[in-house]
Amino acid sequence: MAPKTTSDDDTPELDTEQAILRLAREEPELGQAAVAARLRRSGMRISASGVRYLWQKHGLETAAKRLQALMRDSDRGLAALSDGQRRLLERATLSAQAARGPSGGETGPHDEPLDRRQVILNAAAELFSEQGYDRASIRDIANKAGLLAGSVYHHFASKDELYLAVHREGFHDVMEAVQRAVDSASDPWERLTHACEVHVHLIVGGSPVHRVTGHSLALIGHDTLLAKIRPVRDAYEDLYRGLIDALPVAPGTDRSLLRLTLLGAMNWVYLWYREGRRSPQEIAATMVEMLRWGTSPR
Repeated sequence: MAPKTTSDDDTPELDTEQAILRLAREEPELGQAAVAARLRRSGMRISASGVRYLWQKHGLETAAKRLQALMRDSDRGLAALSDGQRRLLERATLSAQAARGPSGGETGPHDEPLDRRQVILNAAAELFSEQGYDRASIRDIANKAGLLAGSVYHHFASKDELYLAVHREGFHDVMEAVQRAVDSASDPWERLTHACEVHVHLIVGGSPVHRVTGHSLALIGHDTLLAKIRPVRDAYEDLYRGLIDALPVAPGTDRSLLRLTLLGAMNWVYLWYREGRRSPQEIAATMVEMLRWGTSPR
């Protein structure tokens, strides 16, 4: 049962709810006890648990969520927050990211606990995945991460460097996952199927960092940046080159073209995939089956 939120002078519950939402906008830093005390002084009878119930109803139960709501409601974005509010949002965002990260103080590829660098990578990957490289700005990434732009530049000198870092991490993770899947089978076609299932699954259902690996900079003309990420792409393709070379196929088969056709088809799945139809694993398995057997009646 929801906590009762009525006032001493029979003020409707809606008035109390509106007062709580108004304070969430005007003073988002206030905790539930402080809000309840403030309203009681104005004549409203409300407990701290009652405030929290109404916050949860509107998705405002943490200071970070209230600050993010304030940003969304303003066309100024992060600029709508005071310096103190920005620092509060930054601390809250980092704490939330760390809580979702590896347990036991595990470290990432740079031998440091999950910190601002990882927060920035996650936010950047999400925007690169959703908006593409050109449309995502450092300011957008900072806003997404709940940080100031200077925090981003402290870790990454430019958007190019940030994109490269996201791309390297994405390929590193996908390569490890594919290798584990491949090692679980011995039949060449089964090994290839497992690899493709992991690839498609991560591109459409993995983290934003993983989804970025399926996007092609060649389509938007970033030749210089494409050249910089080519080494990690080539390393990933080498894994598939080995899988394709091990297949028992008809004499004269162009294995290089077979590999490129398969990778190209899988990388385009993120454009047309719709959840609820075929699963990523089914899509990948069907692609490999068509390559193996063709589409003519057997």
